[in-house]
Amino acid sequence: MATAKNPPTSRKQAGSAAKKVPLKKTTAPAAPARPIIRKAAKPAAKPAAPKAEKPAKAKKPKLVRDSFTIPKAEYLVLDQLKQRAGTLTRPVKKSELLRAGIKALAAMPDAAFLTALANVPAIKTGRPAA
Repeated sequence: MATAKNPPTSRKQAGSAAKKVPLKKTTAPAAPARPIIRKAAKPAAKPAAPKAEKPAKAKKPKLVRDSFTIPKAEYLVLDQLKQRAGTLTRPVKKSELLRAGIKALAAMPDAAFLTALANVPAIKTGRPAA
């Protein structure tokens, strides 16, 4: 045995000097056995019928919000055109009128387009003074 004067020289001697405690093997409790569930076999594959293809959805155009200055006289013309469309059983919004005007301008030949532009005076941009 090891004494205070003679230190232990091996692990056996060091372990024997300490109090021996019997080691218990600890095992986790066994999980209860789960029953094996098997999926039912799929029926034989049917010949694939050609699916009717859905037409591709057209993407909505991206909208742009803008503001502009317009003389009051021309703004009143927009109101008159809205009323005119309403009496023709086709109510419209101001934006629809403006877009229709843009399409009409785009369809004009160059000479008519320049004439239409000449009939519109240039105005100072920005917000009007209150």
